[in-house]
Amino acid sequence: MDGSSELKKTPLHALNISLGARMVPFAGYEMPVQYAAGVMKEHLHTRASAGLFDVSHMGQVTVRARSGDNADAARALETLVPVDVLGLGEGRQRYALFTNDAGGILDDLMIANRGDHFYVVVNAACKEADFAHMQAKIGDTCELTLHDDRALIALQGPHAEAVLAELWADVSSMRFMDVRACDLHDADCIVSRSGYTGEDGFEISIPASLAEAVCRRLLDHPDVLPIGLGARDSLRLEAGLCLYGNDIDTTTTPVEAGLEWAIQKVRRTGGARPGGFPGAAVILDQLENGASRRRVGLKAEGRAPVRGGAVLATDAEDVVGTVTSGGFGPNADGPVAMGYVTKSAIAPGTQLYAGVRGKFLPITVAAMPFVKNTFKR
Repeated sequence: MDGSSELKKTPLHALNISLGARMVPFAGYEMPVQYAAGVMKEHLHTRASAGLFDVSHMGQVTVRARSGDNADAARALETLVPVDVLGLGEGRQRYALFTNDAGGILDDLMIANRGDHFYVVVNAACKEADFAHMQAKIGDTCELTLHDDRALIALQGPHAEAVLAELWADVSSMRFMDVRACDLHDADCIVSRSGYTGEDGFEISIPASLAEAVCRRLLDHPDVLPIGLGARDSLRLEAGLCLYGNDIDTTTTPVEAGLEWAIQKVRRTGGARPGGFPGAAVILDQLENGASRRRVGLKAEGRAPVRGGAVLATDAEDVVGTVTSGGFGPNADGPVAMGYVTKSAIAPGTQLYAGVRGKFLPITVAAMPFVKNTFKR
């Protein structure tokens, strides 16, 4: 993007500006990278209290079976993802992956069963391609709608439930990955108990015209601060969560990425509905026999972050992998990263060296997440 005039704006753009956000181009949108508090304070505030994120750049898609039978929509979606959609209960959400014929990841996404349709949230940079992919593959059996009439926000942190309960008392009965419709500040919303920070929290879809009013009501609470993309990235990195385009992409498989937990037994070899999704032969083989490399957590010595793109080597300087994401973890109190290494180097505690500005700095394979996740199970 050459100029801000070419960038799209979310329904909360004016609010972000009024809150003093520093705006940057991201996935074709003008988005807030930080507010007045700054990235470090925003990160720490989310971990300690509650942070409000504008994530309206994400794609929101409804998938409705043309037959009127939601099970048909589930079966259609299962031709695109290696997860159990048919067994997903009404009012529940599941993490999923669009895969290609080589087993690579086209995008990661959330699928929610809304009873008479499925509600799908995809990444901003992929949403046009994802929608075209869905339209081409299942458009004959499903009616698909990519919504530009809704905003999406995330309220994250240990005080998120208490804050949201002031607008909707029933929120306290929701558990992790529950999805419900509700009225928030006179707006018809879809609320999921999920997020991208490792903290308990909620993602809330709101009619675009009412989004600013709902956000202002939430921001009126003394525990809530607006949080930008900078802290969103450091929070998800500490939580060991992948960023599409960095840690996962079309060259990585779910097994290499350590995401096999997202593939339920029913879709695996020996299950009731094995395979049937793009790249099944590759992915099912790797589930049985392993992959030659794997995503791992990494902790560097000292205080200097090791960024994505740095090579990883043994003490003999034989390259065994690459860093895909890295930064300083405020709550981890040090630099944290993730990357891919060969099978011989995946054990936690393995000593490696990261190439940084012509030098090889000590870095150790570490278990993820780097801070304890606090999802409400």
